Amino acid sequence: MNISRKHSRAVGIVAAASALALVVAGCSARDDGGDGDGDGAASSPGITDDSITLGITTPLSGATAGPGTCTVAGVTAYFGAVNAAGGVEFGDGVTRTVEIETYDDAYDPQQSLANFQQMVADDVFAVTAGLGTPTNRAFREAAIDEKVPQVLVMTGDPLFSDREESPWQLGFVPIYQNEGAAFGELLATSTEEHKVAILSQNDDYGEGYVEGFKEAIEGADNIEIVGELTYEATDTSVDAQLTELAGTGADVFFNAMSITPLVISSLQKTQELGWLPSWFLPSNTSSPTAILQPGNATAFPGVYSVSFSKAPASPAFAEDEDVQTFLSDLAEYADYPDMPAFPHCMWSYMVGATLEQAFQNMTEPTRENFLAALNDISDFQAPLMLDGTYVDTTVDGQPAVSTVIVQKYNGTGYSNAETFE
Repeated sequence: MNISRKHSRAVGIVAAASALALVVAGCSARDDGGDGDGDGAASSPGITDDSITLGITTPLSGATAGPGTCTVAGVTAYFGAVNAAGGVEFGDGVTRTVEIETYDDAYDPQQSLANFQQMVADDVFAVTAGLGTPTNRAFREAAIDEKVPQVLVMTGDPLFSDREESPWQLGFVPIYQNEGAAFGELLATSTEEHKVAILSQNDDYGEGYVEGFKEAIEGADNIEIVGELTYEATDTSVDAQLTELAGTGADVFFNAMSITPLVISSLQKTQELGWLPSWFLPSNTSSPTAILQPGNATAFPGVYSVSFSKAPASPAFAEDEDVQTFLSDLAEYADYPDMPAFPHCMWSYMVGATLEQAFQNMTEPTRENFLAALNDISDFQAPLMLDGTYVDTTVDGQPAVSTVIVQKYNGTGYSNAETFE
């Protein structure tokens, strides 16, 4: 792969305008010297009559580089194909290609903030797709101050979908509470008695999952929480917590964990302890090939997660037209020939499709108009979305995707779970 670099342009190399085009543009130029149709508001930085530039700060190195790299690959693949076909016809009648600038933050909030400051200097139109709650939070206030859209980012933190608190932001993936609630609702339908142990990340990520789960099981007299512990995102081991929770005899383990190596070692450690509960894992740390197979997840009665995207590795989607197009685009335009191990590749491809919807409805080349267009998308089923899920950006307090399907690991991929077994 060839996208894990500090600061690189991934798509959209635009040819220089001809002398005639320059003359025409000069005749219609506004006082600020920006590009556009000459009749509307002055163009925002990062958009011309030829192109629009997006920025992504995400972990391209370090422990979360796998999913982080995917957040670049999917968008790159989507717009690579769009650019090759001629670009996006915007709502103002101008066809533009999409350029992407990538910045490695190694999941370090300070580096993420520095990357945003560099994006401002680089005249990036909007920030999108980057992975992580702490890294996205690190520059949220700066993005508001600078009036730079920070949208369709890969965090389930509800703060990013609160229009009053975060007027220049919008999350893409379901908020943590939605995912936690989905599993809680499934468990509450069980006719059996269940004891639940909880291990969660000691931050908004973990708290959100647990909050949604607890609200969903409230009043369910067949479910008892028998142990609840936390860990720090910087921890390299949670063996002590797992040993304590194993002593509770819980038959269900709710593990709100975002660190890939810790999930794998946790799966392995519980087996060493002889504790074999059913598991719930967040969507971003439930990859069959990158996490569950190394962790020997088939040793457990069930491993559940939630999803809104098709899994290319699943035999059920082997002939799916969306999946075949996605894999082809990924290999051709993102230099990513391997089968994606993380769902973030699919999610960011959907981000590309959602951005294109907004671009097509932009009537002025401004960030304000872009946000208005982005926040007016409803019932859009982006490529790779599962039946029953869709993009809806019109609901305050909810991200672009709030619908999820609970699924159970089947040894190779996931199957939809109608009941808890």
